[in-house]
Amino acid sequence: MDRGNVAVLVESDYQDMEVWVPLYRLREEGYRAVVVGPQAKEYASKHGYPIKAEIAASQARSDDFVGVVVPGGWAPDRLRQDEAVLRLVRELFEKKRVVAAICHAGWVLASAGIVRGRRLTCFQAIRDDLRNAGAEVVDQEVVRDGNLITSRKPDDLPAFCREIIKALREV
Repeated sequence: MDRGNVAVLVESDYQDMEVWVPLYRLREEGYRAVVVGPQAKEYASKHGYPIKAEIAASQARSDDFVGVVVPGGWAPDRLRQDEAVLRLVRELFEKKRVVAAICHAGWVLASAGIVRGRRLTCFQAIRDDLRNAGAEVVDQEVVRDGNLITSRKPDDLPAFCREIIKALREV
């Protein structure tokens, strides 16, 4: 059963669980979780665990995806510097596809210019960044504002994944 492609963004120093838990959960539900990075190469997590990006963001077409998951760790600080990554996230958001971000991934959303006027949550260390980008930031395990889904930290992964699957079924 193929329910569609969901991009899972990766870069160096990604948060291990925030990549692998959604990736396997999406696959379990019949989605093709496509690992996308700034380049099609191997990236290491904060703990050194490798993952290979199947395609570079510059080769990813938003029309080919029903959603995107942006994990945390230090990877978002690198991801937000790649214009192709920001374009993919922005286009999926504008097409009303699912855009899900956890932990520090809010940085990518802010750099993509999609948080102004939106209600979301994030890791406490970047709350001011998102408020300064125009978001209403709340402290909850998961927040859904239309097609935008956000969570704070690895402990929130069960609620985060449930909300992603629920939203994807509505696409």
